[in-house]
Amino acid sequence: MATTKIPEQKVILCGEYGVGKSSIFRRFTNNTFVTATDRQSTLGLDHFDKIYTVGDKTLKLQLWDTGGMERVASITSSYYKFAEAAILVFSLDNVSSFHTLSQHLLDVVTYAENAKIFLCGNKSDLEGSKPQVTDADIETFCEHCHNLISGTYKTSCKLGVGIEEMFTDIACHLVESNRSRLELQSMEKHGFKISPREEPTEDSCLC
Repeated sequence: MATTKIPEQKVILCGEYGVGKSSIFRRFTNNTFVTATDRQSTLGLDHFDKIYTVGDKTLKLQLWDTGGMERVASITSSYYKFAEAAILVFSLDNVSSFHTLSQHLLDVVTYAENAKIFLCGNKSDLEGSKPQVTDADIETFCEHCHNLISGTYKTSCKLGVGIEEMFTDIACHLVESNRSRLELQSMEKHGFKISPREEPTEDSCLC
C-alpha cells in the first residue's frame, strides 16, 4: 500500500540579530529556552520539521533559522528559496528592531514572492516593564503593508508563551492557501481562466 506523502511547507525566520529567532527555533524544535549567558553561537543554516494536522489535512512545517548568519549575503538565495511562509520577528522591548522590519519585508517580497508573511513580536515577558513597541505601532505597520501581513502574534520564548499557538495558526493559513491554490488549478484544468485583473462574468462558474 502506497504511503501518502505529507506536503512540506518551508517557513523562514527573518529579523535583526538578537530579537530571539534562534530562541523561537529552539522552542519549535524541543520546547527549550537557553539564556543569553549560556547561549553559544551557531553558524550555518539549520532547519527542523514538525507535523501539524488541521481538520482533515496534514502538513509538515519545516522551520529554518539562519544560525547567526543574518548578514552573510551568500545565504540569501538558499534561505528564501521555496519559502511558503516568512515570520518577521522583532523584540517588543527594542524599537529599532521594529523599525528595520520594512527591509526584511522587502527581502521576503523580493526573494520569496509567494510566501505568506507573518509578524511576531517576541519577548512579551518584557513588554509590561518597558513597552517600546505598542499595539498601535504594529497596527500602523500592517496598514502600511497593504494587506501583505497574514497574521500578527506576541510570544515569549523565555516563558514558552504563544509559540505553539503561532505555528498552529500559520499551519491553518497554509492549509487554506494550499486548498485555494488546488481549487484554482482544478478550475483552470476544466477550462476556467482566472486572472486577478478580470472581473467575473455571468458565464463564469465561480461559486
